[in-house]
Amino acid sequence: MDDDRTDLINGLRALAAFLEANPAIPVHLPNVTLNQFPKQGPDDEMCAEVDKVAALLGTEINPRHLPYGHYSTGLSFGPVRYDFTAILAAAHARHHADDSYRGCIDPA
Repeated sequence: MDDDRTDLINGLRALAAFLEANPAIPVHLPNVTLNQFPKQGPDDEMCAEVDKVAALLGTEINPRHLPYGHYSTGLSFGPVRYDFTAILAAAHARHHADDSYRGCIDPA
């Protein structure tokens, strides 16, 4: 896991250096979010991992995402945000059910 962490940090630094050295490259997005997720498992284990990350960040669980089955926390660094989200089993099931109709209906 340390190699993944090091690779991510090095990649972010390389991107920042590249954008700084190449001001003609457009950057128009109002923000950038790095989305991270706990290892897939039971809801209670994933939520515990999000709670651990929230404690490390000094942040709270985002209540706006709870109705959608996303248990998340995050911290912004100006226009750059780090989010850590557990997608709960009910949300996965709902997405799978919605997606199961893909390609079955021809609106024409």
